[in-house]
Amino acid sequence: MWQAEVRVDLDAIRDNVASLRAHTTAEVMAAVKADGYGHGMVPAARAALAGGATWLGVATLDEALALRRAGVTAPVLAWLHAPGLPLHEGVAAGVDLSASSLEQLAELVAAARRGERAARVHLKLDTGLGRGGALASDWPALVEAAAKAQAAGDVEVVGTWSHFACADTPGHESIDRQLAAFEEGLAVAAQTGVSPRYRHMANSAALLTRPDAHYDLVRPGIAIYGLSPIEGETYGLRPAMTARARIAMVKRVPAGQGVSYGLTYVTERETTLALIPLGYGDGVPRHASSAGVIEVNGKVHRIAGRVCMDQFVVDCGDDPVATGDVATLFGSGPTTADDWAAAAGTINYEIVTRFGASRVPRHYDGEPS
Repeated sequence: MWQAEVRVDLDAIRDNVASLRAHTTAEVMAAVKADGYGHGMVPAARAALAGGATWLGVATLDEALALRRAGVTAPVLAWLHAPGLPLHEGVAAGVDLSASSLEQLAELVAAARRGERAARVHLKLDTGLGRGGALASDWPALVEAAAKAQAAGDVEVVGTWSHFACADTPGHESIDRQLAAFEEGLAVAAQTGVSPRYRHMANSAALLTRPDAHYDLVRPGIAIYGLSPIEGETYGLRPAMTARARIAMVKRVPAGQGVSYGLTYVTERETTLALIPLGYGDGVPRHASSAGVIEVNGKVHRIAGRVCMDQFVVDCGDDPVATGDVATLFGSGPTTADDWAAAAGTINYEIVTRFGASRVPRHYDGEPS
């Protein structure tokens, strides 16, 4: 018997990737960082590969090495590195690594020489996001240094890449501006003799809305988990995660009953309260107090009062509910991760990632190999 659980449908991940592949002629890099957006990095990676992805993307070296330890042999790109990390371990494991500066490139060269193996490098250009990546003014020096390191056998420049700031807002003026900046960066690299096999820029939103940004490789993240990056559109994707709990307690209370910390919610009439054994310690956003929704026995109910660390309360009115009934926070519907994101003033990415990183047991349906 279980109290609360997160269920992940691996077949949904596989099928979502297959659907995304139909939108492009480019290869697909499935982003499985942050423990697969809370879905489990290794199972999500295997499901994505079964759906036709040929690459995997992660943020950190540790994530990439964990994939290798799990026996995943597909190409993996790790792109976020603080100074002083054991990059030689990534080089030895055949992990592709990103470089956004001369300093990062120098670390990769040193790692390659230590391991006596060329580092597989993707050079990142900041086209306007203002996050990682070399500024346009620093880009010529970076690609020139990379060309020299490649000629010396220290690195293999596998890719050049960038990332959109506003692709989830179709038509935003920055999208065309960033694409133009990327094209300029590619031209500069080519003049320096750097023309790698893979050029990549498109995230989930750009994959679905901007085919001119697909280049050789696309990097879907949230979409492979069945959630749309574009508000109001579903693109036929199927949510892979369901979060649910069994009602721990039910009580009938009179009008005027305060509920939860601060007594911010007070019942207006005699009603039934149900106690749900999940809280912000499990990934339920406290910002969803008095706003988050759940489904019990086919009816949708709203949180009554504040979300606590381990529990929250819903006001079920006169609807029949009983201890042990299943309360579904989100899944394929009628309550979704998008509903919870709206309730908490955040995005669906954060909702699933929070739950997957919690103490709630995660179980899997489907067995794609």
